[in-house]
Amino acid sequence: MALNPQDIDALRKLTSPSVANAIETFNVRPHQEGFVSSQIRALFPELGPMVGYAVTALIRAEQAPQEGHRASTFAWWDYVQTIPVPRVIVVHDLDDPRGQGAQWGEVQANIHKALGCIGVVTDGSVRDLDEVRARGFQFCAAHVSVSHAWVHMVDFGLPVKVGGLWVKPGDLLHGDQHGIVTIPHEIAARIPEGVAKVEAAERRIIAACQAPDFTAEKLKAVYREVRPGTY
Repeated sequence: MALNPQDIDALRKLTSPSVANAIETFNVRPHQEGFVSSQIRALFPELGPMVGYAVTALIRAEQAPQEGHRASTFAWWDYVQTIPVPRVIVVHDLDDPRGQGAQWGEVQANIHKALGCIGVVTDGSVRDLDEVRARGFQFCAAHVSVSHAWVHMVDFGLPVKVGGLWVKPGDLLHGDQHGIVTIPHEIAARIPEGVAKVEAAERRIIAACQAPDFTAEKLKAVYREVRPGTY
């Protein structure tokens, strides 16, 4: 079930590290799961955090399309609109090495923004950075490429693995210049609550470090209270 606009707006006010920390407080998955590798992050941090539901696809660019192995562009546009807004396109590049041709540039950004998308997450390439930044469409990518080469969509609407993370259609994503994390639907509306809990503990630690009468023993005492069992 999609979040209401107020919950989406609340998530947009948070950084991705804060969201990742908050998820840990609910014990819904292991701490090493649920986020993409460090090679993929937002290229336009000034646009702020990106929050939306995943629309998944597979592409390749190294070789020209083979008969029967190219997805319909019009069918893709129709599929995009079956996912709740706001939408984030998630694309796995099948080439090896990846990023040999940019699928995403000024034209695709404008098309997909018109279709209710706010950005893309891809282990492939992007280009036209100035134009896309000006349009307010976010690129979270592993590569930048001058050419689109033979780029074409092979399939869509299935789970894809990007940056070491399996993403399913409809997964809720949060991304910024630090990276991208998936938010389990069952706790999504409670993430701000989790962030507040973590930040309250962090503020106590930081305050102890900045206190004029700081001592290691006082810091240890605070640590025992806010992070029991971690020392």
